[in-house]
Amino acid sequence: MMNHFMILAVLLPLRTCHTAYSQQGSLMFPVTYFNVSKDLALQRLLVEWDVDKTAHDAELAMSFEIQVRRADEATVWTDFHNVTLNKSGKPLHWIWDSDLPLECMSHSVRIRSKAEASKIWSQWSPWETVLGLDASDNYGPKIFPEEKVIEEGLGITLCCVGRKGQIIKEFFLLDSDVHYFSETNRQIGLLTVKNVTLRGASRHVTVYCKEPCSEEPCYAHALFFVGRPPDTPGDFSCQTRNMTTVTCTWNQGKDTYLYGRHSSKHTLFDEFSQNLVPCTVSCSEQSSQCSCSWDIGQQRIYNITLTVENALGRKTAMEAFDVTHRIYPLPPFQLWEECTDTEIKLHWNHQNKGIELFCQTEVFQPNGKAELYNGSDTQLHHTSITLGGLQPFTKYTARVRCGAAKNFWRWSEWSKAQTIRTKEAAPSGKVDIWSEITPVLRGRNVTLFWKQEPGFRANARSISYEITWEKVEDSSKAECISLSSAYNSTRIFIDNHPYRITIMAKNNVNYSLPSILIIPGATDNSTEKMLNDSELKEEKVNGTEDGILISWEPRHAYDSYVIDWCNFPMSQPCDLQWERFGPSTSSALISSAPEFCTEVKNIELSNHAVTLFWDPCPTNKTDRGFLRGYCIYVSPVQEDCNLKGSKKHVHSDGSVLCKYTIENPEERRYTVKHLTSNTKYKLAVVAYTGGGEFPELNFMYIDTPFDSDMMYLLVLLVIVPSLIVTICVWKMKWVKECCCPVIPSPNKSKVLSFKEFKIGPEKVLKISDCTPDTLAVDNKVEAQKLHLQSLMPSTPTEDKTDVHNSFWDYHNENENENEKRNFTSTPTPQTHTWFENLAYSSHLAVESDPYQLPETLETSKAEVSAVPYQPQYYLSILNDDVPSSPGEAAGRKTSLRYISQTDVHCIGRRL
Repeated sequence: MMNHFMILAVLLPLRTCHTAYSQQGSLMFPVTYFNVSKDLALQRLLVEWDVDKTAHDAELAMSFEIQVRRADEATVWTDFHNVTLNKSGKPLHWIWDSDLPLECMSHSVRIRSKAEASKIWSQWSPWETVLGLDASDNYGPKIFPEEKVIEEGLGITLCCVGRKGQIIKEFFLLDSDVHYFSETNRQIGLLTVKNVTLRGASRHVTVYCKEPCSEEPCYAHALFFVGRPPDTPGDFSCQTRNMTTVTCTWNQGKDTYLYGRHSSKHTLFDEFSQNLVPCTVSCSEQSSQCSCSWDIGQQRIYNITLTVENALGRKTAMEAFDVTHRIYPLPPFQLWEECTDTEIKLHWNHQNKGIELFCQTEVFQPNGKAELYNGSDTQLHHTSITLGGLQPFTKYTARVRCGAAKNFWRWSEWSKAQTIRTKEAAPSGKVDIWSEITPVLRGRNVTLFWKQEPGFRANARSISYEITWEKVEDSSKAECISLSSAYNSTRIFIDNHPYRITIMAKNNVNYSLPSILIIPGATDNSTEKMLNDSELKEEKVNGTEDGILISWEPRHAYDSYVIDWCNFPMSQPCDLQWERFGPSTSSALISSAPEFCTEVKNIELSNHAVTLFWDPCPTNKTDRGFLRGYCIYVSPVQEDCNLKGSKKHVHSDGSVLCKYTIENPEERRYTVKHLTSNTKYKLAVVAYTGGGEFPELNFMYIDTPFDSDMMYLLVLLVIVPSLIVTICVWKMKWVKECCCPVIPSPNKSKVLSFKEFKIGPEKVLKISDCTPDTLAVDNKVEAQKLHLQSLMPSTPTEDKTDVHNSFWDYHNENENENEKRNFTSTPTPQTHTWFENLAYSSHLAVESDPYQLPETLETSKAEVSAVPYQPQYYLSILNDDVPSSPGEAAGRKTSLRYISQTDVHCIGRRL
């Protein structure tokens, strides 16, 4: 209760009356009212004051100087306020925005005044103080502001107010080093953070404050949210779809990164009715689109102000409109059709009851081109349109949209597309006919050839060709055959009379216009010879890159000319082609191959296959020959192709391609199998006719996906066995090292690497060359002699060093041979005396006699540990050149046995 009472007391405005004087001659203008309060929500000081009524009555122009300071700070903020008083007598106001939370410390304000015409200021009023928490006995440190939204990229100043008698020891942002901490006094700490940024997915920063103690009341933390102010709403517009409900939509712009209670608030206010619009705002996080809808009622005119606001700012957008001018119809639905061979009557339903609409239909032709058809009249109840001028037995795709006929605002969305095929009709156009006549016994063989003229259309799912031939003089005995569309030639037999041959295309509806060829009757040899002599002869035939150029001398007796040729004259039957020319033509360029017309539209890829989709060749692209099918060429980019089920084809560049032949001209897709995963391939699709294929291949390139199953197989077949082998090899090495260790060779000893120890190619180490660490004597007598000798006083210059552990062993040379023979097979306890060379400085490990008992070793070591040692004496023992009795010297020399040596110190040299 004490805390709450203290805070409330701080928030109460302070009212005092002081008199300030502004002198101009004998005039006096006292400040009769002076009040200072604070607005914690806006973090500002509110200053209110007034002067004597006489100044108001005189409508005096006055200047006021106001100063603000913080507790225990020398910094003072000064501002001047100029005003002309009026007779209303209302108090004067001034606002000061604080960059530091007002709770942090007490703030004091004072004021003085003067008439603008005067140069003399009144005396300053006393400081009026608005208390902060620094003047209260708060429980534990507190951070201010307690909660705040910080704009990204800007800074903020925070304060931490400690308890009375305490200081602020630590004040920082967690996971950040961009701050500056200063102490205003021992109780208040200030933290200035510059350029606050968002860190990854985190949308907040944590501030920590601590006094120099570890109890719970000694620290505090606060959470601050980092975000952005809202953007100005974009594309703000309002409309109605059914004259019942108005919907406003807008784009809220970039993400503010403030959510929950800190997220942006959207409000719509109507200026005409001066009321808030009764709607609920809904925003999509994915598209940043917002909308708000409400019932229209009787109101038609609106002036909407949209306000978007969060803790960092506010933005507005306005929209004034008449509802009747903002009709955005719903799209048509449930399309159906009535059609003939050249017309489609399209019907639909719509939900815009009572709204007069104007509708538009988009029709997609088979070639992908779109055409728009506008309705001839407005539609209130009638919802259909007639589309004319269409081709028979052709697929069309249509969709419809509508807009308000009056005060058009915008089109509705398109309806769902409807695919419609017109009905079948008789074939349009004719076929072009040509023939070759071969005389035979009792008549002639006539080979007929035909092809569709440019502009010919089947107008049905399938067609056939009906060939009729009859004598010119007698048509009663006509003969007729019917062939499918796969044929473009046939052979018939006729006698020597003149014949009329007719060819017509036929479908389920009717026949095309007939094409007629007259075959004259057979003549005698003289007449035939005369006709042959009068035949037209070509004058020049030249081959070019584009074809064959042929020219002739025209004659006035002919109405037209026909050139025929075979694309592949060596093949049988001949792929006969022909072309007709007018009477004034005297040359022509003949090219037999069809133009490139096949283009892959889509592909479907898997690890080991690719499916190709293509569009058919237009009729006018293949009038040089009838379409027979398609060829598909495949090959890896880096190598030749050898796929199962294909034929090899050598390309012009020498590469080997896989070739697949499709003999169905109606086919539109093919799947190439047995491909390798993660491989780059080139593919081409080309149409072919009886005249052959297009000479150039238009390759496309694909990459087959990586086959993860192959990776698993690779791991199982390669990596796992390799790992097992590695483990086995490692284990074998370990077993070998444990069971069969390498035996060291003396020749590899470091000590033998010096040239002093080499005699020819051999390496020799003499005992006299090294200083031993320890000597062991087998015989007790020898040991006693050595003990006595070791008791001799040492020289003053003796250098004593650490004790080390390489051993020399003395043996009795008179040891019987049986003992020597049994020594290696059956170890027996022996008594040894050990002498350690205290002058030997070696850091190598101890290697003892393998046949020495542990108890004996320990005992002997303990016995000699206290015996003084003269290294010079022992060196003389080991040196062959030292004067002594021959027997004694020989005994000593032969009694030495080398126990262990891993490294030695030689005389005059350290190894």
